[in-house]
Amino acid sequence: MEWDWEFVWEIMPMLLAGVRITILATILGSALAAVVGLVIVIARRSANRAVSRTVGFLAEFIRGTPLLVQLYFIFYVLPDIGILLPPLLAGVIGLGLHYGTYTAEVYRAGIENLPRGQWEAAKACNLTPVQTWIHVVMPQAIPPMIPALANYFIAMFKETPLLSAITVLELMNQAKSVANSSYRYIEPITLVGVFFLVISLISVIGLRWLEKRFGRVA
Repeated sequence: MEWDWEFVWEIMPMLLAGVRITILATILGSALAAVVGLVIVIARRSANRAVSRTVGFLAEFIRGTPLLVQLYFIFYVLPDIGILLPPLLAGVIGLGLHYGTYTAEVYRAGIENLPRGQWEAAKACNLTPVQTWIHVVMPQAIPPMIPALANYFIAMFKETPLLSAITVLELMNQAKSVANSSYRYIEPITLVGVFFLVISLISVIGLRWLEKRFGRVA
């Protein structure tokens, strides 16, 4: 089967629509993962052992199971108990929860690297725990974490094709739809690879800049 440029231009609008959904899912999933990760690491530092151990177990469970299984559970199992979510929302929640457990470990490493004297100084200044986190801990801990967090967000972008399993019309699902209707696979699947490669390379360039700007997290 020869490459058909006319067919490429014909299917390009559908694929670009898929690219938009893929990027949107990645951005929303990344934002949710950043919040979930912070909630997890704060909860695991709780003085209440029941809270810290429960959250720790849930985080390990999510991190230890495949993302695809979690997406299936959210989209196909939750409706059985009355929780029906649109495909994109289910995908974003799945990505956010899954990668939130990984970002929690990045947060934990950054927070534990903060000198103990900072905590003691905040206590000496009569700062509340909330003020300590907002004004002392996070401003110092977050910048060195940025390159590591960016790595996970790039990995999340590369896993968005899994959302096609729950009918999200992202890039891979659009390509499969085109291929199945036209019986031409070379153009749509190749273009999927090209889109992912180009966007990933742009992201890597941004990541390299972040590494130079903020340094690496060990």
